[in-house]
Amino acid sequence: MRPKVIAEIGCNHKGNMDIAKEMIITAKIFCKVDIVKFQKRNPKELLSEKEYKIPHPVKSKSYGNTYGQHREFLELSLEDHIELKKLCDDINIEYSSSVWDISSAKDIISINPKFIKIPSACNMDMNLLEILCKEYHGQIHLSLGMTTHAEEKKIINFFEKHNRNDDLIIYSCTSGYPVPFKDICIKEISRLKKLYEERVNSIGFSGHHLGIAIDLGAFMLGAKWIERHFTLDRTWKGTDHAASLEPGGMRKLVRDLDSLNESLSEKNNEILEIELSQRKKLKKIKWEK
Repeated sequence: MRPKVIAEIGCNHKGNMDIAKEMIITAKIFCKVDIVKFQKRNPKELLSEKEYKIPHPVKSKSYGNTYGQHREFLELSLEDHIELKKLCDDINIEYSSSVWDISSAKDIISINPKFIKIPSACNMDMNLLEILCKEYHGQIHLSLGMTTHAEEKKIINFFEKHNRNDDLIIYSCTSGYPVPFKDICIKEISRLKKLYEERVNSIGFSGHHLGIAIDLGAFMLGAKWIERHFTLDRTWKGTDHAASLEPGGMRKLVRDLDSLNESLSEKNNEILEIELSQRKKLKKIKWEK
């Protein structure tokens, strides 16, 4: 079975509900993905006063005078997320969201998606993980970008301690936008499988690279979930668009994963039916004793 494909919309909707809805519909009807995923933050809870007031590090990509204002501009309300989830339910595509802080986690828990994602930046926030372990009963997906092996072990042990490891999906990930091919390190999937496949639900791959070739490799290495950032236009203002797939690329990704999945079998006969006429016409048997 091919991996589930997640279109990570994140904040690529530019804070605009009409764009967010268009992205959901495009992901479902044109791209044929399985899941769309957003992000939920409370900037004033997540950021210190200093972090809130500093300018965005890339002024040309900012939607506010400060980083906090930029984040506020892009944020959708709980009511918005409820509306987006209803649209997903109506057109039969799965809704999910990443959560970056406790109040955001509680908001998304309240609308009960099938899974909630912990981004790499927050995977060592034990208070956040504990809220999800204790108050949410769906799957918990977690990215391992920017994470040491020692931290990784602490995370797995934490979920085992809370008896939630059977609901945990961990993702191989390199945190960069975009990530050069040499830094994707796709064999991390194999390492994670060797260490944790028997201790967690499954292994996924979250890619921030260009193109779609690497995702096919992730499938072959055993990733059960493929997450890619999604945008309607890679030239739009914002930091994630350059590392995102446009609709044409996302559609090709799903198509190629389907094709690869269909090819993954051994011959059920030594000579397949499709080969019989070619064998009769072309095969030269000159085997000498």
